[in-house]
Amino acid sequence: MSNTLLLNADAQPMCLVPLSVIDWQTAIRYICLGKVRVLHEYEDWQIHSPSRTVNVPAVIMLNDYWRPKSRVRFNRKWVFLRDNYQCQYCSKDLTAKECTIDHVLPVSKGGKTTWHNVVTACYSCNNIKGASMGPKPKVKPHQPDYWMLAHNRKKREWTPPHQSWLNYIDNDTI
Repeated sequence: MSNTLLLNADAQPMCLVPLSVIDWQTAIRYICLGKVRVLHEYEDWQIHSPSRTVNVPAVIMLNDYWRPKSRVRFNRKWVFLRDNYQCQYCSKDLTAKECTIDHVLPVSKGGKTTWHNVVTACYSCNNIKGASMGPKPKVKPHQPDYWMLAHNRKKREWTPPHQSWLNYIDNDTI
């Protein structure tokens, strides 16, 4: 099952990183509450109630504009994206499953799990470094902003779940 693209009142995605998608149940709830309007529907996917049959929305737009946030919360996925899914020690390009988080200053030596102390590493580099002060990453870790992550996201391939999404976002945007 696919999700529903959520657009702000200006017809732009609420967020590019992560892309503002919601599950279809939440989309139906927003429609019933009058918070959104449907722009596109899945033609081949309907839900049924005792009194109605409704196509599941593919794209919805908020009635009121919400100001987007520019601050990025710390999480593993954003560390990998900040580092372009590349080991910061050997520069090897990695898939999401091959990425690990490495603490530049190991936790055992007082290091914290923050933007300024973690980098993406491959399994072998992470194991070699272990709990030592070992090699330094090629790029000093830093806290990215939303726009940096959105720019890095543009470099990665993406296939939309529904063709109508391309009316609002394209591979140049995301």
